[in-house]
Amino acid sequence: MLTSFLTLLSFGCLTGITTVFFGFGGGFVSVPVVYGVLTAAARPGPDAMHVAVATSAAVMTVNAVAATLAQWRAGRLRHADLRPLAAFITIGAAAGSLASTFIGGTELRVLFVVYLLVTITDSLLRKGFLSPALRKSPEPLGRGTTTFGGMGIGLVAAALGVGGSVMTVPLLRRRGHPMAEATAMAGPLSVPVALAGTLVYALTPAATAGWGRFGYVDLTAGAALLLGSLPTIAAVRRAPGRVPDRVHSVAYVLLLLAVLIVMTVTDA
Repeated sequence: MLTSFLTLLSFGCLTGITTVFFGFGGGFVSVPVVYGVLTAAARPGPDAMHVAVATSAAVMTVNAVAATLAQWRAGRLRHADLRPLAAFITIGAAAGSLASTFIGGTELRVLFVVYLLVTITDSLLRKGFLSPALRKSPEPLGRGTTTFGGMGIGLVAAALGVGGSVMTVPLLRRRGHPMAEATAMAGPLSVPVALAGTLVYALTPAATAGWGRFGYVDLTAGAALLLGSLPTIAAVRRAPGRVPDRVHSVAYVLLLLAVLIVMTVTDA
């Protein structure tokens, strides 16, 4: 029990770093960590992946709000790009969270891995992410991108418990935003995804009752992750602006690759 708590606390610090530097809100770290802790404790059960995704969503809600406040104070948020996307992401997130409760744990894990593969491949092979054409005034998002792209981001991100950053960051990069700005704006765009997911996962009648659980949300694991993440967010909130853009974008892809390896080698 103590080992599991310390593991979650340590990785909570990592979720804080990824929240500030990459806009993840912690989803790509907390999902495999919670799943791995349940597996290592020999109590994964059929709901393990659902519990990992739900707990991730709850942690992301808090982390994303904390990071958004920090990035707002740093002046990295462009409200003209945030407002239209946020509304459609919220609609998609509600649908994605509900849909995920009907997907089996194994299938959900496979979808998580496939999502990572597609994202990594797209970032490496398609122009505009690693070496974008940075502009003083980034290209505005079109109506179709805002509407259908926003709903698609919310749908996929909420279903997998990963926030919206892995789609919003590449989208904003290809419109000419520097990495520090794109990842900063991913934070507030992850809030509706995480909040919708948390409410659905916590209140779903399909969840198996368990000690320390609220629906699918593991309260103990979530608390341990937040104990590590929130102080870390406060400590590193000013750091992203000091990282070279190219280094920042490469580190983003390397982190996704590390998560992919972890999820692939972890026994189902």
